[in-house]
Amino acid sequence: MMIDTSILYSSSILIVDDNPTNIALLEDILEEEGYGNYVSTTDPCCVVDLHAKEHFDLLLLDIRMPRMNGIEVMHALQEQHQEEYLPILVLTAQTDQQTRQRALEAGAKDFLTKPFDHWEVLLRIRNMLETKYYYKRQVMRGNILEEQVRERTRALREAQLEIVRRLGRAGEYRDNETGAHVIRMSKVAEILARGMGLRPEFCERILHASPMHDVGKIAIPDAILLKPGPLNQEEWEIMKSHTTFGSDIMGDHPSEVILMASELALCHHERWDGTGYPNGLKGEAIPLAARIAAVSDVFDALMSRRPYKDPWPVEKAVEYIRKSSGSHFDPQVVDVFLSCLPEILAVREKHPDPEH
Repeated sequence: MMIDTSILYSSSILIVDDNPTNIALLEDILEEEGYGNYVSTTDPCCVVDLHAKEHFDLLLLDIRMPRMNGIEVMHALQEQHQEEYLPILVLTAQTDQQTRQRALEAGAKDFLTKPFDHWEVLLRIRNMLETKYYYKRQVMRGNILEEQVRERTRALREAQLEIVRRLGRAGEYRDNETGAHVIRMSKVAEILARGMGLRPEFCERILHASPMHDVGKIAIPDAILLKPGPLNQEEWEIMKSHTTFGSDIMGDHPSEVILMASELALCHHERWDGTGYPNGLKGEAIPLAARIAAVSDVFDALMSRRPYKDPWPVEKAVEYIRKSSGSHFDPQVVDVFLSCLPEILAVREKHPDPEH
């Protein structure tokens, strides 16, 4: 692909040489060819600051200079701009192998030997600017591709979360026609996770995964799920199976949200003292997300109307959570629940069940 000459001629160039005569010669060569965007200095100590402000496309750098030689300048530039591709064209009257090796190791990309040949100056400058141009173009392409990947990843994640939310609603609609319970309990679970000082990624994940905790209710017959009175032993065993059904529905997809949703579906009825179901897990053997979800789920369920019960008042529900610390619930989660109670009650006020 041909490069637009005007792009090359507009490139920013810094000339660094302690000899004003050399600078004047290079400026004349650049000016005559059409390069107008150049800066010159005889002070090598100001190069790092100049480049930090201007981000030059090319440096023409002398090696032998007082106070700070070209090798030292390149080392200083490398320290400040490690991730940047910086074309440096070294100007030197020294042609020995050691000097050239040191210059290349310090970051030089090419050499110009003094005294300069007009044609060689222009060709080497052009070659290095073309390389810089191709580099910048590849960086831009890479940035565009990265943004496209990020956008597609965001879209895929949003689609995945929307499926999770809708599946959660489907499970909750079986015994709560508004689905408001899953909204409230998921937001409370997030509040509790934040209150426990857990990572932001975990807090966001439990917000999105917890609506799936009762998805297994899809598999429970209406005669049992919506029964207005107490369940008999056989019916209760069928009801408890919604945990394993939910875990089976979610499966073992590698998505972190799906994996947590499967974990919550299976374990949200486990109890701290080991008397829960389906596996009788005890204490910290119960996944942390499930311990958090258990408190948020039970508290909201107690305060919600169900076919088999009227809603409890706030004080009674809070007291139940408090008294169940160390038996039903993880004591640490209960402590955080009590400390976050105003924020938790605000969630219920914001997402109430509609009047019937």
